[in-house]
Parts: sequence; C-alpha cells; structure tokens
Amino acid sequence: MDPQTLSSSVSTSHTISPDGLNHKKCNLLKEENRLLDSVLLKEENPFDFFRVFCESIIAGATAGVFVEAALYPIDTVKTRLQAVRGGGKVVLKGLYSGLGGNLAGVLPASAIFLGVYEPAKQKLLKALPENLSAFAHLTAGALGGAASSLVRVPTEVVKQRMQTGQFASAPAAVRLIVAKEGFRGLYAGYGSFLLRDLPFDAIQFCIYEQLRIGYKLAAQRDLNDPENAIIGAVAGAITGTVTNPLDVIKTRLMVQGSSKQYKGILDCVRTIMREEGTHAFLKGIGPRVLWIGIGGSIFFGVLEKTKQMLAKKRPENHKSFYLKQE
Repeated sequence: MDPQTLSSSVSTSHTISPDGLNHKKCNLLKEENRLLDSVLLKEENPFDFFRVFCESIIAGATAGVFVEAALYPIDTVKTRLQAVRGGGKVVLKGLYSGLGGNLAGVLPASAIFLGVYEPAKQKLLKALPENLSAFAHLTAGALGGAASSLVRVPTEVVKQRMQTGQFASAPAAVRLIVAKEGFRGLYAGYGSFLLRDLPFDAIQFCIYEQLRIGYKLAAQRDLNDPENAIIGAVAGAITGTVTNPLDVIKTRLMVQGSSKQYKGILDCVRTIMREEGTHAFLKGIGPRVLWIGIGGSIFFGVLEKTKQMLAKKRPENHKSFYLKQE
C-alpha cells in the first residue's frame, strides 16, 4: 500500500461523523449538568441536624420562659378554679406561688419540645407530599409533646400543688411528694397529661403553621412580628377551648395527692359528671382561653423573633434552606 493510501486509511479511521460528535457533546453536557445539579442540591439542602437542634432548643427555651413568667397569675387562677369542688371558693392570694420552680422546669421542657419538633417537622416536610404538610405538623407536635412530657409532668405536678396552697416551695414540694407518694407521685396524672397535651401540642402547632402558610400565600411575603403574634393567639385560643375538658381531668388527677379521690381517668370523668354535672368540664375555660391565647401570641412571637435572630448568624448557604422550611 502506498503512503498516500495508508494516510487516507488512517485518517478515515479516526474521523468522527457530525452526528457522532453532536451525540458525544450532548452526553458531556448532560453529565456536566447532572454533576452541577448534585452540587447545587447539596449546597441548597444541607440538613444540619445539630444546627437545627441547637437553634430550636434556644428559641424554645426563650419563648417558654417569656410566656410562663408573663402569664403565671392567670394560670394560677385557672388551676384553682378547676381544682375546687362543688361551690368552694377560689383564693386569689399568692398568684405567683411556685413560679421559680416552674421556670426551672419550663426552660428544659420547652427546649426539648422545640428540639424535637423542628427537626422532625423539617424531615417530614421533605419526605411527604406538599398536600400533607398538616400531617407533618400534627405528627411533629405530638412527638415534641411526648418527648418533653418527661420534664413537663413533674414540673406541672409541683406547680399545681403549690398553686393550690399544698406546699410553700418547689424543693419542699418535691421532697414531700416523693416521701409520701414515691417517685411516681411526681408523675401523677401522667396519662391524663398525655391525653390533654399530645392533642393540644399537635393541634396548636398545626393550626399555627397552616395559618402562617395560608397568610404568606395570600400576602405574597414573609410575616412580620405582630402578624406572627396574632396568628399564635388565634391558634392558642382555639386549641385551649377545644381541650379544656381534658385540662380539667388532668388538673383533678394531679392535685389530688395521696387522698386518691379518683382512681384514674375514667373514674375521674364519671365522678365529675355524677357529682358536678357536665358543665364542670368547662371550669376555668375563661382564664384558660385568655391565658393560652395571650400565651400563644407571646410564645410564637418570641419564638419567631429568636429564630430570625439566630438565622442571621448562619452561614449563607444554610439560610436559603431554612427559609424554605419556614
């Protein structure tokens, strides 16, 4: 074979047709886009569990302490109204009785609640279709309530015993309750607490989150502080009204102490209905709705403001993700 023929043969064997070249370029572009998308997705969706958890416990603890300190007297009146049997009188002295000990329990309880709620909510919102966001909020609220109940129940027992004048201080209350009733005494009414607080937490946070979503869609902007507070008040008032009968049962079981007037939830319900009538389940509803309505306003207002302040300290690549989850 002569050199010219050989050269022509080699050249022909290494020549790529225009169609083949375009196909190769297309594949390279697809691969490049795929890699770019994966990098961008990673940057836009960093689920930093530790960061979410830390920010949530700080925001939760701050909001919980604010609302408890501001509205403790109303809660005391509500508790005394629910605890009194028949035509007994309600004492209006010592409305701040037990506040210090209660704050010591509210701070970690609120921190635990939000520390569970926020990560669970974000995980569920990512995993579920958009039309099931309410289910994500309900589930996350119930999970947060269950986790925080381990701290909230002893805190509530001590608080309500002091509010009804059974003890003068939180340390004395804890010591005497354990001495007379055992460690289980600190968890008196635990079942009724879960019966009230799991639906309460789930419903309140679901209503709040759904109202925020609807308002943001209608307004086409982020909510300001007064709007967050108003929505929190509405969510709290609705939930407080719906769950008041459960709160009466919980209060009666928690404050009965070693006297054991009621043998359990069902016995408590039957006894109240037999001795006082069904209207007794609405006892304290006025102060409760007022307390939880104003409390929801303060809690969610402080919560959102604290979250905004913490968000300013995040790295830039984290901010867009968290804003999407709000």
